[in-house]
Parts: sequence; C-alpha cells; structure tokens
Amino acid sequence: MSNEGTVFDIQRFSVHDGPGIRTLVFLKGCSLQCEWCANPESQAFTPELLFDPARCIACENCLILCTHGAVHKQGERIVFEKERCIGCGACAETCYAEARVLKGSKMTVEAVVAEVLKDEPFYAESGGGVTLSGGEPLEQPGFSEGILKACKNLALHTAVETAGHVSWSSFERIIPFTDLLLFDIKHTDPAKLKEFTKGDAARILQNLKKLVMRAKQIIVRTPVIPGFNDSPEEIQKIARLVKSLGLKELHLLPYHRYGRSKYRLMGRKYVFHATQQVAAERMLALQDAASRAGLKVQVGG
Repeated sequence: MSNEGTVFDIQRFSVHDGPGIRTLVFLKGCSLQCEWCANPESQAFTPELLFDPARCIACENCLILCTHGAVHKQGERIVFEKERCIGCGACAETCYAEARVLKGSKMTVEAVVAEVLKDEPFYAESGGGVTLSGGEPLEQPGFSEGILKACKNLALHTAVETAGHVSWSSFERIIPFTDLLLFDIKHTDPAKLKEFTKGDAARILQNLKKLVMRAKQIIVRTPVIPGFNDSPEEIQKIARLVKSLGLKELHLLPYHRYGRSKYRLMGRKYVFHATQQVAAERMLALQDAASRAGLKVQVGG
C-alpha cells in the first residue's frame, strides 16, 4: 500500500459515475492512450504543464522562475518549449493570467480523504460516495488501495472506473475495498482495439472474467466512438459478451470532443479523425440494438 500518489483533479457533485452524488478523484497515468482521449493530461504519470498563449500577458514572471530553459522570449512573445519542461510548476504558481496551469500534484491518502469528506453530507442524503478515475487509477494500485481502504473504514461507498488494462495483482489489491467497478469494454475485436489504442483485448477480457467471480458489482461501460465501434453490429457483440459473463447492465457513453482543446495547450496534435459527436437518435438506435441481448442498457453514465 502506498500513502502517496499523483492526482490531477478532484471533481465534486458528479452524478454519472456511480450511485448518488459522488466525488471523483482523478489519478494520473494510463497505458491505453486512446486516440480520442478526452483527458490527455491524464496519460503521463508525472505532472504536466498546460500553456495557453492567448491568455499570456507577458508579465515575464515565468522567465525569472524557470531554471530549466523551458521559457524564453521571442520578440514580444513568451515562448514555451515543452521538451525542456520538468513539470515543477514554479511558473504556474505565479501566473496571474492563468495562462500556465500545472496538471498533477503529489497527494497523500490522508489529503485525498480530507477532500472527499468535505462532501460527506451529500453522500448520506443521496447514497453517493467516492469514485476513483483517471487516467487509469489502477496504474497506481498501492495509492488506489490506500484511498479505497480509508474510505471503506469511514463507511463510504466506493467505486473505481477502469479500462482493465492492468495486471491482475492490481485488481486483487482493491477488490476488498471496492463496492462498484465501472469496467470499460471498448471493442471485441483485438485488432481494431490495437489500431486505435495501445490495448491488449485478451488481457482486458481475462481480467473481466476473473472479476465476475470476485467483485461485488460490475457495470460494463462502452464509450461509443465514431468510426471505431458505433455500428449496431459492434455494439451487439459487446452486449452479447457482457450477457455471456452473467452481467446484467451496460452503459453506452456518447463520444464528445470537449477535451480537444487540451491537446493544443499541451503542445500535442489531436489525431482522432471524428468531426462530430454521436447524434442522440444514433445512440437510441444503439441502445435498442444492445437491449436485444437481454441487458439493462443505459445511455450515459
């Protein structure tokens, strides 16, 4: 068990990631790196700087504070060289215009739980609790275990969002302290999964099969991605897989592009080709197709 890990966000009053009103704790690090990822700042395990030149007022504080050569002046412009940045956050701490934002910081289990407990009255009224997300929270298994165990000691409901692309030993650490697993199945075709992500479908499926025998509750969730898995046939295959494992519920999560601007702020290119979100009518048709497998199918988390 680890008492310290890297968190990049804590989101309050979520109603889509487990029962009731929940607090989401986002941990950094993910090995899948899906092309459509809405949280690219979650992929690396270390803190990363997001820089928005449109907000920069050229106060030059960053020039003084950066000792690694990642910031320099070019004419009247402040230029950021991401390759030289070590993510120390010194420039972000005094960026009055918030042009520089550090995503990711070290936190202890106690600090995370203290933040979670600020929302405890809402859990009691709604049947909510805490959900670990990411990234992939089980890429930090010891830290996840520590948070979940502390929350269960306080009688809080716990949930974990996972893509399942981790070692089985990571699941063994958190199963005793997890009330609900929200498990992503993105595709049943190993080749197509590999084309769009860095995932091993066999590893993911093997973990899910083991979890069916051990976990308290599992809900399978499928992000519906244009050009990847948004046909009725592909969704039906996922639904039949879920049914064959004895599970009863499938959530279809429509693709969105809300995270696209983050790539620019991180100096990265958004390579995914989709130009629009999945239409509501399309999602209803996919919901109907999946329901034919005899599952409870919900659009949205």
